Amino acid sequence: MMNAQFSRRDWLKTTALVTTPLLLSPVGAFAKPTASGRTPPLSAADIAAIEAAMGKKGTYVEAQATLTTPLPRNDLKVTIKGEPVPTALGFGGWVAIKHTLDGKSAMLMSDTVLLQEEVNPLISAAHANGLEVGAIHNHFFYEEPRIFYMHIHGMGSPSELARKYAATLKNSKLLPANQPQASPTTATQPGNTTTPAAAAQTGKELFDLAALDQIVKYQGTVNGPTYKYTVGRADLQSVMMGTEMTAAIGLNSWAAFAGKHADAHIAGDIAMLEREVNPVIKALRANNLEVVAVHNHMLFDQPRMMFLHYYGRGPAAQLAQGFRAALNELGQKEGSPHMQH
Repeated sequence: MMNAQFSRRDWLKTTALVTTPLLLSPVGAFAKPTASGRTPPLSAADIAAIEAAMGKKGTYVEAQATLTTPLPRNDLKVTIKGEPVPTALGFGGWVAIKHTLDGKSAMLMSDTVLLQEEVNPLISAAHANGLEVGAIHNHFFYEEPRIFYMHIHGMGSPSELARKYAATLKNSKLLPANQPQASPTTATQPGNTTTPAAAAQTGKELFDLAALDQIVKYQGTVNGPTYKYTVGRADLQSVMMGTEMTAAIGLNSWAAFAGKHADAHIAGDIAMLEREVNPVIKALRANNLEVVAVHNHMLFDQPRMMFLHYYGRGPAAQLAQGFRAALNELGQKEGSPHMQH
């Protein structure tokens, strides 16, 4: 059985010489990996073992060989500036597992949604179970209760990682078994605290999806009362501890809309190279979106990725234009007009 600490040290010693030259290749060189460079898939037995340990079905993205299990905090009733907002605006955590590129190990990556008093007990539990902490930070301003996000990672076999993670969450509200059952009236909208009449509406009824898609130039997903875009970084290959980091394991930019089309909340995250950080900040501020946090999510990732969380309030179409403006700053070559603000 592979120890998480040993696995990380082993990766640092044995794969640095392999991965570093690859990552110095031109941007975009890995947008379409060759067959030999693809991550080996999780087996049916791997998936069954992970789902058994977590007590919940996950979503397997075959193209990225990643199983992701959502961990929404349905027990929390969150407000922003005193107004109730749904869990799906950004208060749902997740855990994902995939193999390393060489197939000899696997990685677990997780984003956990925590009350302040839950942070340090979970740190201790993670370390006691051989997992590591990669980041702790805020994603929002103005929220009550105050929420923090902790990224946990580990290396080992898929089943071992799932067992360790479930043991870490054993005494936490994060574990699916410890979450309250959604009532019939709110089953499609976990965490929503609006009236029953409003709760019957989903993002499909609340927003002009076609208009938003035209602005963002992607198609989003309805999740209860929200509409969410998730955009990966197809222009680059990011590798952490021998594992390809893709959208399904957290390397993505996203935007979630809540409220209604004429008066919406937007919350989201932009995944950036270091040189893209300030151009993205300028684009968001030019569109009157608030920058909430700039930080890492991962350790030992190459190239180094940064993440920016933002928030806004107003007509959904205007908010979408701000998200699109931020996306326009990603993937630009150094020295291009976009990079010379």
